[in-house]
Amino acid sequence: MKKTLLPIAILAVFVSNAQSTLTIDSCYALARQQYPLIKQKGLIDKTKDYNVSNASRGYLPQVNFNGQVTYQSAVTTIPLSGLPKPFNDINFPTPPKDQFNIHGEVDQTIYDGGVIKRQKEVQEVSAGIQDQNIEVQLYTLRDRVNQIFFGALLIAEQLKQNALTQKDIQNSIDNVQAGVNNGTALSSSLDELQAELLQQQQNEIDLKASRKAYLDMLSLFINRTLDENTVLQTPHTMAVSDSIRRPEMSFYEFEKKNDDVQEKLLNAGNLPKFSFFFQGGYALPGLNGFDVSAQPYYITGFRLSWNLGGYYTLKNQKQILAIDRQSIDVQKDDFVFNTRVTLKQQGSDMLKLQQFISLDKEIVSKRDVVTLASKAKLDNGALTVHDYINELDLEDQAKQALLLHQVQLLMTEYEYQNTSGN
Repeated sequence: MKKTLLPIAILAVFVSNAQSTLTIDSCYALARQQYPLIKQKGLIDKTKDYNVSNASRGYLPQVNFNGQVTYQSAVTTIPLSGLPKPFNDINFPTPPKDQFNIHGEVDQTIYDGGVIKRQKEVQEVSAGIQDQNIEVQLYTLRDRVNQIFFGALLIAEQLKQNALTQKDIQNSIDNVQAGVNNGTALSSSLDELQAELLQQQQNEIDLKASRKAYLDMLSLFINRTLDENTVLQTPHTMAVSDSIRRPEMSFYEFEKKNDDVQEKLLNAGNLPKFSFFFQGGYALPGLNGFDVSAQPYYITGFRLSWNLGGYYTLKNQKQILAIDRQSIDVQKDDFVFNTRVTLKQQGSDMLKLQQFISLDKEIVSKRDVVTLASKAKLDNGALTVHDYINELDLEDQAKQALLLHQVQLLMTEYEYQNTSGN
């Protein structure tokens, strides 16, 4: 399923690129694709294929060659000199003291107790453990992308609010300028508004610099050039789920499966082995003990081998594997416990932010009313510019707080789902 979703996510990136927008899902996909560690997954797959192939070749005929040249201090002789005639006239050949034997042997496994099959399973599971370990490390990328993406998104929203505030101040400047020209307003009031506008422009410069820094970091993760025209698409609100589906869960299952396969391999290693063999060679003397000349020979048949020594330690080895399974269960339980603690904290944060947002909206609504009234008083000369700027600042702060809490809530929802693996 992951292999199916990845091309779709990457396609979404190209579509969003044409629109100069960037989604958080496309950032996840590109960050994963560009991260150097992803190359390790391909190497693991290749290594697994080679190891499984090597294990399968245990079914092929095994060929080996041996040879030796020896000199021995004594050879077998038959003493006939003490026997009566005609037996004492019989001559038995005496083998030489210098001998040699050069031979090759072909051994074909017929039954190995399932050792080769289990060795292949060991390689498969071992590759699964390594691959899942990479998945665990790659999964942490999502947290880093979240921090950068939502940080840049918050600043983008703050820039929009800053532009609206500047527009309100500029409208007030235009009105006061008209009053100064008509002699109904003081030039100092105009200066105060212009100073406030410059302050907001200064804030804009600071926000743009911060946004550029976030985009520069994001571009490193996704290996894509981002500029001030890049639009980050606001993610949709997520329905949270507290079921844990993190890659670590599969990692622990692979580790336990490895213990199961190792136990099966232990059992297979203690079963009898049955094979066919053919041995051919050239030796002095040959198989015929009455012919002491060098001669070729061959031996063929079936071979049974059964090493019972493995049963001495089998029980202890199984106990070691059982202890390792218990250790894995403890690690898994510890991970689940800590994950649920984090989910509880994030769930509490979401509830708090939802309450903040509800109050923020009421505060903004009332501040809008107050600012509109202050603007009318300013236009009528019933309010000083200084007081109006204070009211405008309070409204801006309320809107900034709402923006902050909305982005924080969205980010916390994504962090919650990332923590749970959903």
